[in-house]
Amino acid sequence: MAYELIPLLPLASFVILGLFGHWIKDKAHLVAVPAVVLSFLISVFAFIDVADGHHSTIQLYTWLTSGTLDLHLGLTIDRLTAVMLLLVTTVSALVHVYTIGYMRGEPGYARFFSYIALFTFSMLMLVLADNFLQLFIFWEAVGLCSYLLIGHWYERPAACAAATKAFIVNRVGDFGFILGLLLVWTTFDSLDYADVFAKLHDPAGRVMNLLEPLGGSWEVSVPTVICLLLFTGAVGKSAQVPLHVWLPDAMEGPTPISALIHAATMVTAGVFMVARLAPLYNLSPAAMTVVALVGGLTMMLGATIALTQTDIKRVVAYSTMSQLGYMMMACGLGAYGAGMYHLLTHGAFKALLFLGCGSVIIALHHEQDMRKMGGLKDQLPVTYWTFVVGSLALAGFPLTAGFFSKDDLLVSAWSAGTLGQVLTVCGLLTALLTAFYSFRLVFVTFWGPSHVDRHHAGHVHEPSKTMTVPLIILAVLSIATGYVGIPGFLEPMFATEGSDAAHHGGGAIVIMLLATAMGLLGIAGAYYAYVLNPSLPDRWARQWQAAYQLSLNKWYVDEAYDRSIVRPTFTAAAELWNRVDVAVIDGAVNGIARAVAWGGWLLRLVQSGQTQHYALGMALGAAVILTLFMMI
Repeated sequence: MAYELIPLLPLASFVILGLFGHWIKDKAHLVAVPAVVLSFLISVFAFIDVADGHHSTIQLYTWLTSGTLDLHLGLTIDRLTAVMLLLVTTVSALVHVYTIGYMRGEPGYARFFSYIALFTFSMLMLVLADNFLQLFIFWEAVGLCSYLLIGHWYERPAACAAATKAFIVNRVGDFGFILGLLLVWTTFDSLDYADVFAKLHDPAGRVMNLLEPLGGSWEVSVPTVICLLLFTGAVGKSAQVPLHVWLPDAMEGPTPISALIHAATMVTAGVFMVARLAPLYNLSPAAMTVVALVGGLTMMLGATIALTQTDIKRVVAYSTMSQLGYMMMACGLGAYGAGMYHLLTHGAFKALLFLGCGSVIIALHHEQDMRKMGGLKDQLPVTYWTFVVGSLALAGFPLTAGFFSKDDLLVSAWSAGTLGQVLTVCGLLTALLTAFYSFRLVFVTFWGPSHVDRHHAGHVHEPSKTMTVPLIILAVLSIATGYVGIPGFLEPMFATEGSDAAHHGGGAIVIMLLATAMGLLGIAGAYYAYVLNPSLPDRWARQWQAAYQLSLNKWYVDEAYDRSIVRPTFTAAAELWNRVDVAVIDGAVNGIARAVAWGGWLLRLVQSGQTQHYALGMALGAAVILTLFMMI
């Protein structure tokens, strides 16, 4: 099987639409959809092949070979890659189909399809990479694609600002990522995964030196520094605290790209990178502790913010941030398989929730404020029931995919020692908040009295089949992905993961029961607050106004950045402009111009047009020359 076609088909789609989209226009989906569907089918064969024990490595192109430096494009297909290929191609194919209905009639229809094809190609090349350099190149490519797609409606100032914010915030994290790659090269004399991992486990060679502190007052080993630097890139890509601020603003882009970013590309790259580099992270308990703590903090912060948001897409966006925190926490505790398991199931139900939001938005003529919705479950039955399935999976309701993956994650965390147990308690509390805000979204949007604008109320109907069919498929996947045995499939990849014993102990049963109870309690709480007693949330907001405002204003993180970084930067730029650009650079340029003008004015004085003046000048000149000659 030609596995090279998995990324090359979306690339071909991008090239065709990029060159000929102006003429293809509203037929762009006829190029993009078949390409990604074929890519999905080949990915299925790759998954089956890997399950049978085959591991494929393909070298595509060599850029440069000089001494020990070997720069090339290569593909590696192992168990971890196979799972990611299925996730990326499945969600991308469904998003492509959904886009046909969502973006129909929009300007830039072909351009949008070309960008999501490029996005899919970039993410596929990232997960298929067999070396750090290729990882970095396509790490940056997915960042570029997110910028292009978030700012697709570039005539809107808010979309341009959101795209710029996403791009700049990720550059902050990627600066550390680049430093980490340079340190990998200087330490291992290689950028290939296989070479680096082999040297890590060489008992007679480099591994002993690696574990030594860097020297001086820095009691930090080289693997710790490498892992922390690489993790800064993951903090940006996967929207972890404190570089999470770009994620909710990304909702300014069309809903299909919100689903693609949050479910299968971009934000999943950081979690994947940590799991891919597990042999390196396992050498640094300090770095893994940082990963776990950042994930735990992000998990709770995202959930607390989602409780009060009123934009339907932003609620789901902060949910993504919280769930990514779960995954990072698991990876930091050594439960890489559990983190990747939740990444896979989350991709299904989070794509479903975002596309469900898109159906509501289209039905209400691009209204996104939940307070202007309500009573939609009878008018949008397919959207409603699929949305309920996605919300149940997000809440960890029994027998859904989210139930299995979240429980597996929490049980694995509990078995990881004292830190894992503390974070498990935080995870259980977050599960309660998750269930509450996910069904707050359901009840406010689909239940109760209608608050839809009266001009639109009579025109609310289910969108086209190109939008509802992907919802149905994703609803099925939001249940089915919990039963495909991903933890066992990934177990050989992470042999050091120590959660297996816990799965057979009494502690695992208790954690699973508590997680289920938290989910059910959250759903019941949302039902009581928003269905049985709808005036209660307003009373809570008035009673705990400080906490409510803290959540509503996203813990004032954006404001803190604005005061501590943005405003001082603009002030410093203004001062530099006045003192350097205007006073020095412009002063020098303008001074030269003024000197030339002044010299010209003086020379103009000698051009009087009168013969006697010229004769006098010649006589004076001759006298000066004669005097100088006599002095010599």
